[in-house]
Amino acid sequence: MAYQDHIIEMSQLIQSKNGTWDGIDAESVARMRLQNRFKTGLEIARYTADIMRRDMAAYDADPANYTQSLGCWHGFIGQQKMISIKKHFGTTDRKYLYLSGWMVAALRSEFGPLPDQSMHEKTSVPALIEELYTFLRQADARELGMLFRDLDAARAAGDAKKEEALQDAIDNFQTHVVPIIADIDAGFGNAEATYLLAKKMIEAGACALQIENQVSDEKQCGHQDGKVTVPHEDFLAKVRACRYAFLELGVDNGVIVTRTDSLGAGLTKQIAVSHQPGDIGDQYNSFLDCEEISPADMKNGDVVLNRGGKLLRPKRLPSNLFQFRAGTGEDRCVLDSITSLQNGADLLWIETEKPHIEQIAGMMDRIREVVPTAKLAYNNSPSFNWTLNFRQQVYDAWKAAGKDVSAYDREKLMSVDYDATALAIEADEKIRTFQADAAKRAGIFHHLITLPTYHTAALSTDNLAKEYFGSQGMLGYVLNVQRQEIRQGIACVRHQNMSGSDIGDDHKEYFAGEAALKAGGVHNTMNQFA
Repeated sequence: MAYQDHIIEMSQLIQSKNGTWDGIDAESVARMRLQNRFKTGLEIARYTADIMRRDMAAYDADPANYTQSLGCWHGFIGQQKMISIKKHFGTTDRKYLYLSGWMVAALRSEFGPLPDQSMHEKTSVPALIEELYTFLRQADARELGMLFRDLDAARAAGDAKKEEALQDAIDNFQTHVVPIIADIDAGFGNAEATYLLAKKMIEAGACALQIENQVSDEKQCGHQDGKVTVPHEDFLAKVRACRYAFLELGVDNGVIVTRTDSLGAGLTKQIAVSHQPGDIGDQYNSFLDCEEISPADMKNGDVVLNRGGKLLRPKRLPSNLFQFRAGTGEDRCVLDSITSLQNGADLLWIETEKPHIEQIAGMMDRIREVVPTAKLAYNNSPSFNWTLNFRQQVYDAWKAAGKDVSAYDREKLMSVDYDATALAIEADEKIRTFQADAAKRAGIFHHLITLPTYHTAALSTDNLAKEYFGSQGMLGYVLNVQRQEIRQGIACVRHQNMSGSDIGDDHKEYFAGEAALKAGGVHNTMNQFA
């Protein structure tokens, strides 16, 4: 509804109260309504799910329309990210937020920093979703509030042209609320536990849930060792649990991202149930590391498979886990992905050990032979050494092409000594275009960095501490923080405004009129940053 329509509707309602509501200003109500567009998390989930579906269709038409996100561990971080995106690009189109289970474990658990093993409280994930959207909605209120103040100033100055332009800006305001892809890990328990947590996450506003095929109570970070997968039917029960949660809550367009860790997972906790040769359980079991035995070779407690009339004994570890054959990871990833898409998943996530387009594309080519519209969300992970990986890729390509690489030590290519070389420059260009190239070649619809703001917070804090507590003193803050905020137009340099002080002043005026005691007067030091 347009700004003036809100005013008209509220004016009519106030007039219908026979003078008892005359202290209420219709335009003030209209402003508050526009500043609070989303009343519930479910409204946000439905709205953002539709955005993702449109973006997926746009990507299918042209892979140049890939999407991106950065992982955010606090509402303020997500808010500042979206404010920056609007400032630099004028739109939030195809820009999302990612909620990393790793960062929740490391930064948001009441137990303190934890490894990425699903040991943090379940409630901390929906709590962070709600917090992120609280901060994004406040960013809307702040920006609209500034437009309203400019509108009042234009009216007071009698500038009708500017007034019209500002009303147009208000009517066409683009919200900071964007999709969140939220990590539900391996579901935190059985399928019922997954369903209950999924509901909480959706009610908080999540339109997309990312779930992985590891064993819940053995879950590991995707970039660490010791990962244990579950049979497909166990995983699909959790995928269905997520879909039921979406449908129960009326988010019919909800997005499910199924992640396979099979590339780096060499173990399974269970042997899959199989009813006939070639079924999904039989295919899962076919990757087990087995030895053929005779009945006489069987020992007490052995688990034995019958395949094609042969008795096979899977390799069983002292941990009671079963081992897959070496070299089967890619085949298992492909099977996991196809099976997920055929059973309700919308997007795939393949956790790789390095950022190599052709490795990813090789698997996606096989998946797309069965499901042509298959699309990936891909982790541009800080766990990869991007500099070393891409320098080594260029080194290997040069060597294969017969180019002279004698000036380079492949194992030491991270060295600053190589930074200005032709090899390093070519590697950096490949990093720069990685997302666009991978979107086109490897079916990557969504590029995300899981932990970027964890690292930026650490780096900026280290730099400030080094200068402020060293010889620079206060200049360490002024030179490298405040002066840069002012010159780069960083919104939170006026931190009182960012925290809602001006919004509070507006409300005081609505509620108390001329008697309002406002904070934003001439003596407010924030005026130094006007």
